[in-house]
Amino acid sequence: MKQLFLRFEHWTTSFSMMVACLMMALASGFGIHQIVTRFILESPAEWTEVLIRFSLIWMVFLGIPTAFRQGAMVSVDMLYRMSGERMRRVLDSVVAIAALALCGIILWWGWDYANRGSVQSMIGLDDVSMFWAYLAMPVGAVFSIIGIIGFWLDPIRMEMETAQ
Repeated sequence: MKQLFLRFEHWTTSFSMMVACLMMALASGFGIHQIVTRFILESPAEWTEVLIRFSLIWMVFLGIPTAFRQGAMVSVDMLYRMSGERMRRVLDSVVAIAALALCGIILWWGWDYANRGSVQSMIGLDDVSMFWAYLAMPVGAVFSIIGIIGFWLDPIRMEMETAQ
């Protein structure tokens, strides 16, 4: 069962990181388009700024699960290095519980915020609901919860190997 969940977690974390990278590429493309239309063609497109902002928000919320999975978000390095194996497991559990609580709050209130924002439309994109922008919070929280549980089941500490 543990291996099945870890395979599922690997797939979801990889997927969220792939979409986060795609969002970064879109933000870059929209930024180049904005520069060309504003400074070269002197006819700015107002919709690019909005899409850049929201693609960066999606990029952050979908990139966070990878950081959680690699143990790079909440770190208690000094205490972790000085502790024995049993205390390290306790520290991992405390950090996981705190991170899960935070992600649970983001999921709950993010979903509420997205639903409340569904009656608004994006400036510059009148036909697109703000629901799609705000949805980044609960979606990112779900992927993060999966990554946190995956890290707790199978810790990967990349920062400990590269620390000096």
